[in-house]
Amino acid sequence: MATTSEYQVTGMTCGHCEGAIRAEVSEIDGVTGIEVSAQTGRLKVTSEQHLDDAAVIAAVDEAGYAAVRS
Repeated sequence: MATTSEYQVTGMTCGHCEGAIRAEVSEIDGVTGIEVSAQTGRLKVTSEQHLDDAAVIAAVDEAGYAAVRS
């Protein structure tokens, strides 16, 4: 069963920002879908298994941004 988690991301301003976050989050095991919008500051991650919020937040941090679960 797929699960979806949403996050508020700060610091995104453009498509490059979205791409950096998408690249980092896509490396998390089990992630099957990523929607990220600099316009809304939102990140939605879909996974086929339990998604560890700390892993997503760490991936966003690695890309140079900050995220909190919403």
